[in-house]
Amino acid sequence: MVTQRSPFMVAVVQAAPVVFDLQASLDKCAGLTAQAAQQGAKVVVFPEAFLSAYPQDTDFGARFGYRTPEGREQFRRYYESAVDVPGPACDRLSQMARENAVQLVMGVIERDGGTLYCSVLFFGEDGRYQGKHRKLMPTALERVTWGFGDGSTMPVLETAYGKVGAVICWENYMPQMRLAMYAKGVELYCAPTADDLDTWFASMRHIACEGRCFVLSACQYLLRSDCPADYPDGGRNPPETVFMRGGSCILGPRGQVLAGPVYGQEAVLTAEVDLAEIARSKYDFDVVGHYARPDIFQLTVDESPRSVVARKA
Repeated sequence: MVTQRSPFMVAVVQAAPVVFDLQASLDKCAGLTAQAAQQGAKVVVFPEAFLSAYPQDTDFGARFGYRTPEGREQFRRYYESAVDVPGPACDRLSQMARENAVQLVMGVIERDGGTLYCSVLFFGEDGRYQGKHRKLMPTALERVTWGFGDGSTMPVLETAYGKVGAVICWENYMPQMRLAMYAKGVELYCAPTADDLDTWFASMRHIACEGRCFVLSACQYLLRSDCPADYPDGGRNPPETVFMRGGSCILGPRGQVLAGPVYGQEAVLTAEVDLAEIARSKYDFDVVGHYARPDIFQLTVDESPRSVVARKA
């Protein structure tokens, strides 16, 4: 594949889905992808769990040693709004990427058997499905509703716009995972998230500087009104409640702020990136090259798939 080496535009989308409504969320996704493409973007990154929901301020009726019947029904609705890979939602995303000629990076809740995974899907500008990353370590109550990924879905993909990979939300606080991505030569480091804290932006600047890569971080701007009337928040929140305030940003490989962070509104942030800046930045710091000490520190990564049932002929 020939990589685009002249500067090009990238975009991160800060918006919310139509919570628990996969088809309506896909329609919104199509409009936002087209908007980013109209702004000149060649790479478009969506937030964590954009299809079909990051269920903020819900607990699915979980207590130690106890689950409620209502919580089981809430999970059923969440499960039914999730994405099969492959499946009709993937076909629609493939069409969006192809029609807009963009590299599409999409945060989804993936359904596989009886388990949900927080995943990122990759589609090339020709619409081809390129692969996925499943979140390795769900955070806190996420572990009740999402399964754990394994080392087989940590790709850094050769694309027309450089080497693209994704690390989801608080996986970015796992130094071993960051090092594994740097070692694969990631150039466009995508960080879909649900973290809208002040500390997140500082973390993204650090990663850009540490990895000498472009960082594209997308967070939702999610209101209670984006959720159904019977959303299981216990009636605590009026429609104008802000569940996630955003904070999306684009950063250069020495921590330069190229766009954002933006809070308190939906937005499609764009910036021009020049991959040649990565080599300029690694002149004085390459964490997996001349600034490493493999005689002292080494990381072992197991990228084999972990199957519950192993069949032998």
